[in-house]
Amino acid sequence: MSISSAISKFAPISLSEMESVKLMNRIDTKYAVSLHVLPAILQAAQTDYYAQEIDGQRIATYDTMYYDTDTLDMYIRHHDRQLVRQKIRIRQYVDSDLTFLEIKRKNNKGRTKKKRIAVPGFDINADTYGESKRELWSVEDFIAAKSRYVWSELSPHLRTQFHRITLVNKAKTERLTIDMDLVWDNVVSGESKSFSDLVIIELKRDGNVPSPMTKIMLDLRIHPLKISKYCIGTALTTPGIKTNRFKSKIRKIEKLCQS
Repeated sequence: MSISSAISKFAPISLSEMESVKLMNRIDTKYAVSLHVLPAILQAAQTDYYAQEIDGQRIATYDTMYYDTDTLDMYIRHHDRQLVRQKIRIRQYVDSDLTFLEIKRKNNKGRTKKKRIAVPGFDINADTYGESKRELWSVEDFIAAKSRYVWSELSPHLRTQFHRITLVNKAKTERLTIDMDLVWDNVVSGESKSFSDLVIIELKRDGNVPSPMTKIMLDLRIHPLKISKYCIGTALTTPGIKTNRFKSKIRKIEKLCQS
């Protein structure tokens, strides 16, 4: 069964119906699988999940620019196993024509909190990002209030593009995001990397409550893998950066894609 055929069999859920499932304060469980395994996962999930649908489309396009300091402090903190850390990004939800500045904060209890504000009119393809930054009239105050960083000290580092399927369980207590066709472009080094056969699946729920997906993954002998798209992309495209902690994960990804 193809991915498009499998996803077409889900009952749909609209963006407005998903308002109650934002899960901005949550626990994340991530998995990495090969693309050829995805149809089996989707087929097993059809009974317990809805599929997000926007204008008749169930596979959405995402375009994200991650910001960091000149010394890549956010990447280094993650690499060095700092429990409290942040990611700051501009994310464009292409199909719904929405753009947000998002701050993701991981606390020392393993919970992920996300804060965001809309930044309409931001052009992720701008020739000069400095000009785009000045257009974001409320960004400075938002960054100061919600993060440990200063907006003027941040600059664009890594652009990440992918396609996403979003599932919501029937009880509307969890989301499942399925990211495919991953492409990383490092705007500092000019290097790029892509994994067309890699799928990153993220289960987002309010605590370790029972989930249909955890059983599906267990039945398919797929185990969780802590993975950050930003960190993996940075490790793959930044010459000279330390990558010791991520080397085994990169090898696992490469082996998945080769299989």
